[in-house]
Amino acid sequence: MRTSRYPSDTTDAEWGLIAPLLPIPACQTPQGGHPENWPRREIVDGIRYLVDKAIKWRSMPVDYPPWRTVYGFARRCAAAGVIGVIREQLRRRIRLAAGKAPHAASVIVDSQSVKASETVSRATRG
Repeated sequence: MRTSRYPSDTTDAEWGLIAPLLPIPACQTPQGGHPENWPRREIVDGIRYLVDKAIKWRSMPVDYPPWRTVYGFARRCAAAGVIGVIREQLRRRIRLAAGKAPHAASVIVDSQSVKASETVSRATRG
């Protein structure tokens, strides 16, 4: 396993949260698939590095898996909705840690908060 070299690399605690949310490898599904050549944690670290540094896929440092591998994994995760699931789980944990309900209950917007356009007649406002 590659040693942690960048601030964007996942910690053991972060990996413990993310790993179970990732889709199972294709080679472990009933349809089968090609075994993965790279550890998933290194691929996720590559994705995090790319997002953190705002680099191009082809500019991925050589100590990460090849950019095509990282790109393909990110694309499959996005298509499967994994990124949304991770975001939802992290948001839920943050809200619970802050003593709030896991989901926002409601939003209230009143006419004093939202300014109406001058082109909208007073009869249709509020």
